[in-house]
Amino acid sequence: MKKLTFMVIAATAFALTACGKKEYIPIDGVDAGDVSARISYFASHGWEVVEISGKDVTIPADFSDKYEEYALLQDKQGLPLRKYAGRNAKLYVYEVKNYSPDSRKMLAELLVCDDTAVASLVYSEDGGKLKMPVS
Repeated sequence: MKKLTFMVIAATAFALTACGKKEYIPIDGVDAGDVSARISYFASHGWEVVEISGKDVTIPADFSDKYEEYALLQDKQGLPLRKYAGRNAKLYVYEVKNYSPDSRKMLAELLVCDDTAVASLVYSEDGGKLKMPVS
């Protein structure tokens, strides 16, 4: 009887602890291998975008404080940026067509490595004074 009581108490404590945590489950495999897949990624989150550029970049192996902030945002979105540290990638930039707070032009970016979306962000063109997750 004591063993059963202990198990019930332990299970209840675990459940209460788990309910208070915000865990972000990484998304492994958001397809971003072609223009259509990338546009669909944004559309699935309610964004209408038009691709305006793409360039080759390298994801830093060691994150600066600023890049760590970016990585934390990706963690919250479930995107696997950290998994791709030190790798070559492609950064695509989009103009957001359906959102313009205070008449600000908004841009979106998608970082793609091995045809997989590893990071994304929506931000204002004015130096990114307004930043928000895609999801």
